[in-house]
Amino acid sequence: MKRFFKLALIVFLSAGAAAALIFFSLGILVSQHAANPEKSDVIVVLGGDNGLRVRKGAELFNAGYASHVVLTGIDERFYRPGHPNWRERRMRALGVPKKAIIIDAKSKTTWDEAINTSITMERNGWKSAIVVSDPPHMLRLHQTWKRAFKGSPKTFILVSTNPLWWHRVLWWKKRESYQFVISEIKKNIFYIAVHY
Repeated sequence: MKRFFKLALIVFLSAGAAAALIFFSLGILVSQHAANPEKSDVIVVLGGDNGLRVRKGAELFNAGYASHVVLTGIDERFYRPGHPNWRERRMRALGVPKKAIIIDAKSKTTWDEAINTSITMERNGWKSAIVVSDPPHMLRLHQTWKRAFKGSPKTFILVSTNPLWWHRVLWWKKRESYQFVISEIKKNIFYIAVHY
C-alpha cells in the first residue's frame, strides 16, 4: 500500500510538472514563427489592432522592404474610399503614399485575410509577402498562410510587432498577453478542426 501511494504521488507530481511546463511554454509556442523581414513584393498589415500593426507596416514600407501595402480588417459596411478609415489615415500619416495602399474590406477572419491576399497577389503578379501581426498570432498565421499558399510559388514571412505587454516567457503575468495567448490556443484548435 505504501508503494502504491508513493507511485501515485510520483505520477501526480510528474503530471503536474508536465502541465506546468506546457502552460508556461505557450508563449513560446504561439510566437515562434516570427522572423526578420526580407525584401518582398507586398506588406500585409492584418486587422484587429490598436495601431501597432499599422506602425510596423509603415516602418517596413519606409525601410524599403516592399513597395505596396495591403490593409486588411477594414469593415466593408463602413468603408468609403473617399473617406479613409483611421488605419489608412495613420498609414498615410506615417509616410506611406495613398497609391501604395490597397484596402481589403472583404476579409473578416484570419483565414479570409490569407485567401483574399493570395488572390490579390495573383492578380498583381506578386510572389512574396511580409505579413504583420502581434506575437501571439504567429502560430495560427503560419498554419493558415501555409495552407492558403499551398501549391503556388508564393511565399510569406511573418513579422511581429513589439508590444510593451508582450514577453514570450512571462506572457502569463500581464492580463493583455494572457488573454491573447489563451484566445489564440482556442482559435488554433478551432482552425485545426475547421480549416486544416
